[in-house]
Amino acid sequence: MNFLRPVAFFRLFGLLLLFSACAQPESEYYALEDFEGLKKIDAHVHLRKDADTVFIQQAIADNFYLLTIGIDPGGSAGIEEQEDFALRMMERFPGRLTFASAFTVSNWNEENWQEETLRHLQQSIDKGALGIKVWKNIGMTLKDKDDKFVLIDHPKFDTVLDFLAKKHIPIIAHLGEHRNSWLPLEEMTVKGNRDYARDHPQYHMYLHPEYPSYWRHIEAKSQMLKKHPDLVFIGAHLAQLEWSVDELAKRLDSFPNMAVDLAERISHLQYQTLTQRDKVRDFFIKYQDRLIYATDLRASASDIVQANLTTPEEVKNHTHNVWFRHWKFLVTDETMQVPKVSGEFQGLKLPRKVVDKIYWDNARKWIPGIVKE
Repeated sequence: MNFLRPVAFFRLFGLLLLFSACAQPESEYYALEDFEGLKKIDAHVHLRKDADTVFIQQAIADNFYLLTIGIDPGGSAGIEEQEDFALRMMERFPGRLTFASAFTVSNWNEENWQEETLRHLQQSIDKGALGIKVWKNIGMTLKDKDDKFVLIDHPKFDTVLDFLAKKHIPIIAHLGEHRNSWLPLEEMTVKGNRDYARDHPQYHMYLHPEYPSYWRHIEAKSQMLKKHPDLVFIGAHLAQLEWSVDELAKRLDSFPNMAVDLAERISHLQYQTLTQRDKVRDFFIKYQDRLIYATDLRASASDIVQANLTTPEEVKNHTHNVWFRHWKFLVTDETMQVPKVSGEFQGLKLPRKVVDKIYWDNARKWIPGIVKE
């Protein structure tokens, strides 16, 4: 009988081990150490001044691409300033960020509002705006000539929304507030909402019973979407249904052109995970094509202001910690505690393919051009 010589045998054995290692299937899950190596998108930040470049610098370090989103500060000039700043940052940090714009309702009661808004929107799109923010001043501060609140289902918006639908430009809609806003501070479920309501009492709806109710805002969005089924609708901040994955699922089932971003509402999902982890995890898996990772990072955020983070390094460290905590929640099943939620909960440990969609694929699908490569 012929036998391999010892040297030849060990060479063959080594080759078999190497082949076996190479043939191992890719793990179904990511690990904590995969964070920096994976390209990711944060599809909702607000960069408005030169000091905000620290967010971009940390994004580069953590392998993030950013979508900076404009809001209506009370006039078209302010929106144009935000656009111009975004364009300057795109030139300074090529390929790292893109932008979405907004339109103003400061001139709502003027006869030419629709005409002026359509003109402005076309200019914004020509500059490169990939989406249009619809802000909470609609329904919360905007009033008509009779001093009645105007919500997004008002027929005067139809021409503008039809224009965006035909252009295939998504709207990124923050309409109304989180449900906690209609509760007293001590009954709110997460610290971030308490901090925001304390700092911005004008948006603490518990103090303003004369304003439209929480459910009136939800109904207005639904009525608007029924009228505009072709409109690509991205509900910012989990579409103000952050408190219940069941309620959010109902709307996603009803409106196939609807997605949501997670901006500043991951803490609400973590709060639900305290007692209903399997339900939250199942929601992520079922609606894996409709969820877009986002944070709402901005220099004026309550956690940055209250912590008195003033140096660039402090802001960078805070930004990294926010991103990394979210990663830990989504990709591991470790027991966690976070600043905005009281109590311990277990991470969701979502499959790799779901994580890829949330951090990369979905933003590119729902906001085409969000990454310039």
